[in-house]
Amino acid sequence: MNVFQNIRKNLIVLILADSLAIVSGLYISTMLRYDFRLPVLWISNEIIYIIAPVLLIKISVFNFFKLYRGMWRYTSVWDMINIIKANVFASLLVISTIGFFRGFDGIARSLFILDFLITTGFIGGTRIGIRLFFTHLLNPSNFKNEDTKKVILIGAGETGQFICRELLSESKHQMTPIGFVDDNPKLMNIEIHGKPVYGGIEFLSNIVFEFDEILICCPTASKQEMRRIIEICKDTGKLFRTLPSVSEMMSGQVSVNQFREVSLVDLLGRDEVVLDESSISKYINGKRIMISGAGGSIGSELVRQCLKYEPALLVMLDISEYNLFQIEREILKIDTNVLVKPVLSDIRDKNILDKVFSEFEPQVVFHAAAYKHVPMQEAFPWEAIKTNVFGTANMVKVSIEHNIDKFVLVSTDKAVKPVNVMGATKRLAELLIQGANNQNGTAFMAVRFGNVLGSSGSVIPIFQEQIKSGGPVTITDPDMERYFMSIPEAAQLIIQAGGLGEGSEVFVLDMGEPIRILDIAHELIRLSGYEPELDIPISFTGARPGEKKVEELILDSEYIDKTSHEKIMVVNHNISNKEIIDITNRISDGELDGSEFDKNEIRNRLSNLVPEYQFDNDQVDPIILRIKPEAQA
Repeated sequence: MNVFQNIRKNLIVLILADSLAIVSGLYISTMLRYDFRLPVLWISNEIIYIIAPVLLIKISVFNFFKLYRGMWRYTSVWDMINIIKANVFASLLVISTIGFFRGFDGIARSLFILDFLITTGFIGGTRIGIRLFFTHLLNPSNFKNEDTKKVILIGAGETGQFICRELLSESKHQMTPIGFVDDNPKLMNIEIHGKPVYGGIEFLSNIVFEFDEILICCPTASKQEMRRIIEICKDTGKLFRTLPSVSEMMSGQVSVNQFREVSLVDLLGRDEVVLDESSISKYINGKRIMISGAGGSIGSELVRQCLKYEPALLVMLDISEYNLFQIEREILKIDTNVLVKPVLSDIRDKNILDKVFSEFEPQVVFHAAAYKHVPMQEAFPWEAIKTNVFGTANMVKVSIEHNIDKFVLVSTDKAVKPVNVMGATKRLAELLIQGANNQNGTAFMAVRFGNVLGSSGSVIPIFQEQIKSGGPVTITDPDMERYFMSIPEAAQLIIQAGGLGEGSEVFVLDMGEPIRILDIAHELIRLSGYEPELDIPISFTGARPGEKKVEELILDSEYIDKTSHEKIMVVNHNISNKEIIDITNRISDGELDGSEFDKNEIRNRLSNLVPEYQFDNDQVDPIILRIKPEAQA
């Protein structure tokens, strides 16, 4: 029997149970009103003309109030309030109908009050009985299970209460909540679902009874609050896990299954982003959206965020078969009406892009496809040019030819005063979209930001792997600093910037203060339960090719203005449109062509196009590319 047959069967059983409750309520009310004697009317054939309309009215009203759409195994206070409202409305409708069509001859008016009370009790009792059946009979109390963990919940707000209720009703989690801690003084010394709120979070430091684990139920906690909570949790020596931040919980639903180990994201990137949803919805809802690099860290998050605004079509374009497969599998699990189309394609092939744009006719393009790994692009700069410059040029040309509305380039802080090939090519990508702005009415814009926590190729997974193997953790320079934000925050702000932009803007995201890579290493080591230098050594290897100690978000010749969003600024630059057009024309005329495998020649040409780009001429080409295969005998 499939799930739909089960649902239909349960619905029929519930309607029959409610019908029995309604008829029983009528007869019991009558017996109570007439001292347990039934009037002649109630045992005559005429009674069918009263019972049938009452049944029809009440079942219809219950359906209108959605009493048959809930999962009654999870009956809550709000469900009971809804049952009361449904019965009030149904009783008033029954009284009006009987009064209009028949009158109250032989029917005492006080009977309807008794009927309302008894029927409400029966209907509510049915639902509560269902919940008790599932929570106590099918899910017997897990207190007797020796493997059950005793957990303390940090946060007695709505999220903590929900988690507590789920743990109490679902034995499969193998956890028993024994109480809460919360800094809210109004919650001190009260009980929630029968579990006490012991005191503030500091109470954990002086706890005297035994427990096994701590669950942090604070998805809206700021970075500062999370740091304090984590420090206190570490002092207890117990295991502790946390719920993701609000921005990470895309579904909006909280569940015990979402708890995970505390990560650096919780310390550095938990501040919630407030979005102007109306401006975003205006240019995404019902539109055809394309995201290039859709399988990457930022691209895949853009996919998730865009789905919330219900575009008519979402085209996911990526050259990586594996990444595209992964994001497609993830999206298939989401309950959405959006038509999603994965496209395995290369932005460096304009002919293919022409076909893709002709088939799907996107209206908004988020261009996230790029090579981003700095040392790799230093070793193979021609690949960076083909993808970051020529690939972007192809996307721009095809977008103009197909009259798209908006084009949002995902840029980087490394495009500011670049010292590496990756940064120089991304700066050229910015200039390409500025030079193309408003051709055929297309609004082009770029969004600059720094590193994102947990992205592929970032230092964090590398550090975690080194810590797991016992160290050492390798850092290029003790003074190396970077800007960081979480992937969801970056993607949300990119989409928001698209709503603010009207064309030619280069937006800069508020990245906060730069963070030393050494400090990140220390935090990761401590989160893993070790002490830096004592348990896990740290070694300094020197800066890699193309790296600079401190990244910047604007050029010396630029300044930033505020926008309507507090975390998004717009760059004002003094480069003229004539200069921008000149650079884009030189790229179109082939100034970067024909220099494969000659790194220094490529760097020279990039420097001619991007004067602020400074590079090291002493770098050596990869030896493997200088070996010529010998003729086979």
